[in-house]
Amino acid sequence: MANRTVKDANSVKGTNPQYLIEKITRSRIYECRYWKEQCFALSAELLVDKAMELKYIGGVFGGNIKPTPFLCLVLKMLQIQPEKDIVVEFIRNADFKYVRALGAFYMRLVGTSLEIYKYLEPLYNDFRKLKKQNRDGSFVVCHMDEYIDDLLHEERNCDVILPRIQKRNVLEENNELEPRVSALEEDMDDMEDEEEDDEEINTREVASSNEKQKGRDRDWDRPRRSVSPVYTRGSSPRRRRSRSRDRHRDRGTRRSRSPRERRKRSRSPDRHRHDDDRHHHRKSSKHSHRDKDKKDKDKSHRSRDKGKSSKSVSSEDPEIKEANELRAKLGLAPLKL
Repeated sequence: MANRTVKDANSVKGTNPQYLIEKITRSRIYECRYWKEQCFALSAELLVDKAMELKYIGGVFGGNIKPTPFLCLVLKMLQIQPEKDIVVEFIRNADFKYVRALGAFYMRLVGTSLEIYKYLEPLYNDFRKLKKQNRDGSFVVCHMDEYIDDLLHEERNCDVILPRIQKRNVLEENNELEPRVSALEEDMDDMEDEEEDDEEINTREVASSNEKQKGRDRDWDRPRRSVSPVYTRGSSPRRRRSRSRDRHRDRGTRRSRSPRERRKRSRSPDRHRHDDDRHHHRKSSKHSHRDKDKKDKDKSHRSRDKGKSSKSVSSEDPEIKEANELRAKLGLAPLKL
């Protein structure tokens, strides 16, 4: 009674779900100790706790063909037939890798081709290690993506014959399934895009450096010109233009004038000013000579007057001197000679 499938269970692949495992293997599972002690009266809620306790995956092992706990739980799931949502949660569980492996194996047995590709192919991106027990009882290390690849392409896994599924290319041709894009291809595309961007940046930098070098070479090849007095610091570009225009105008007027006009023009006011300055200089030099002569004459006259006064003073009589002294005391004018 305990080994029968539940009443409400649906048939899978046209048969009883437990019949997906071979009769010899199934009988070995019914007789093992783990099935009798741990899997008796196990519900879908309690099945989760048992799946979290798994430590490795595998089928049967040893000389007397003992089933592993993993295979016992697979048969229990086929017996109680849990809902699809519970199985999907098993597959999407990222914390417990053996719970995910159990859900993937059950989905591979009972799911359709579309469901198998839909839920198992995303597990290719899981690279965690799994412990697997061989038939001789030894343990080996495999990875989750290898385990999923065996489920999708091998005919037998964990000593269980897997049902056949349609090829992926057939489903793609019938537009029932979209082409699979590998994460590795996406990474390769991203790397190629990054390399292309780096190459574009490098080419731009090389082109800019070449342009700068060409500009420097041109600057070196240009002849060195002396700075004209027009391009001074204080002169603005407008003033420079006006000066250059005035120069062109002056050249044009000079060329258009006749020789007579040029001679008349040659006598510019600056030349008249120069002549006036010379004439004024000559006049000023003459005046200065005249002033010098006058000064010399005045000096000679003064010296003569002094000599006369001294002679007159010396020639005065003593009587006149006395009289003049008295008159000076009295406040009268002196006597004239």
